[in-house]
Amino acid sequence: MKLSDVHIIRIFFLFVGTTVFTLNTLNAQDTTYVDVLDFFEVNKVQWVDQIPPINKDVKKKRKGWLKRLIFGKKDIPGLQKPVHAIPLNEQETLVIDQGNGTLFFAEEEKLDIPKIVRKQNGKFSSMVSACLLPNGDLLFTDSRLSGIFKLTADRKTLKPFNQSELLQPTGIAYCEKTNQIWVVETGSHRISILDTNGNRVKTFGERGAEANEFNYPTYIWVDHNGTAYVVDALNYRIQLFDKEGNFISMFGQNGNGTGYFASPKGIATDSHGHIYIVDALFHGVQVFDQKGNYLYQFGKQGRQTSEFWMPSGIYIDKNNLIYVADSYNSRVQIFQLEFK
Repeated sequence: MKLSDVHIIRIFFLFVGTTVFTLNTLNAQDTTYVDVLDFFEVNKVQWVDQIPPINKDVKKKRKGWLKRLIFGKKDIPGLQKPVHAIPLNEQETLVIDQGNGTLFFAEEEKLDIPKIVRKQNGKFSSMVSACLLPNGDLLFTDSRLSGIFKLTADRKTLKPFNQSELLQPTGIAYCEKTNQIWVVETGSHRISILDTNGNRVKTFGERGAEANEFNYPTYIWVDHNGTAYVVDALNYRIQLFDKEGNFISMFGQNGNGTGYFASPKGIATDSHGHIYIVDALFHGVQVFDQKGNYLYQFGKQGRQTSEFWMPSGIYIDKNNLIYVADSYNSRVQIFQLEFK
């Protein structure tokens, strides 16, 4: 073998060895890469159910058959454009249906609309989000009506809740740490914090692109520690605040790939602190860690199970059941987050 050939072989193996060492070193230092591996190792999101049930006609609760016979009353309609869902217990789920402008209570194979809500006859055409208070009362927003409305736990009284003027309220969440209600005022590019009587306690934010500023914010989630997660929609990012409304951090930017946002909607966290963000234009849900590192996504465009068409709201309960409002498929899909 010629001497030049030996040198060439040595240089080749030296290059390969250096490259392998460099890659190993980079992977060891890349915590995001490790987090992704850890997430896939211990997490699994499985489709479990949907509202209405697959291949079953939802039984509409029929009341007052004599009145219907005399006055021609219609049966309760099916879901048209659900935008948010909250499980009330193991059997019953609240569904906000913007298409019908009403609230549904889904139980097994039945849909019901409380009598007091039926009387409104589609009044709430711009419902966006809802939250539950500890006493069982339900609060929901209607951006067109610029208000928050309260349906009492017995479902017999429906009345305005906010005592202060709001401009296009959208997202709403209850903070158990402070016993206060956080509401997003999309039209004012700010957050208002209310007491349980509907009085404004504090506001923060203005239009802009800096920390603590917003550009048409929409959905909000407050976890059990009092941390608030705000979808700053047209800044294509998520901002985090403590229970007093002090800025913590933010992440996200506009883009067409995984880890970016195109049309961020609903937001929620699981019991392990992972952040789930619905993106309507991606027709799916992206998952991030508390530092904003992209971990995982589920869903794609379609009509089959685990597929979405312009989804919007999301809610995760204490058992890590994930409720996603699959708006243009006229259903709510339910997933289970499982850990090994």
